[in-house]
Amino acid sequence: MTSTENRAAVIRLFALDVDGILTDGLIYYSSSGDELKAFNIKDGLGIKLIQKVGVRVAIITGRQSEIVARRARELGIEDVVQGREDKRQALLELCQRHNIAMEECAYMGDDLPDLGAIIAAGLGMTVADASSAVREAADWRSRYNGGCGAVREACEFILSAKREWSALAADFA
Repeated sequence: MTSTENRAAVIRLFALDVDGILTDGLIYYSSSGDELKAFNIKDGLGIKLIQKVGVRVAIITGRQSEIVARRARELGIEDVVQGREDKRQALLELCQRHNIAMEECAYMGDDLPDLGAIIAAGLGMTVADASSAVREAADWRSRYNGGCGAVREACEFILSAKREWSALAADFA
């Protein structure tokens, strides 16, 4: 295994940004002022699968959105931190709350507000269309853009490193 795979094998917490990670980063407003976001269903299944092997999934986002809270409920994500600009500190607090070492957490973000958390996490992850500073700092980068299956690919990477992917995929055969 590579050193990145070794880091992925011990992950117990996988924290995600929202805009640009779980979504394509675009925000749509209806004529009545409603905010709309699109989430990739493949990412959702990846999250459910990683939770199945005991990895806690969390959301850390700088914005506030009922849409995000709803999606988190649908996916069984209990740790949802909204309206936090200091994502590194939010990640540290989550790790402390759940007695998880920073080396046992992965963080996936795409832009400068995510940089501190990506560097602090045991496994910093990002998407293909991330900012250049984030791409350089991350330990692992998806082949996909945010909102286009990048989270699913990250989940599969972690599950493969934990030697869980084959058994989980076989359950669907």
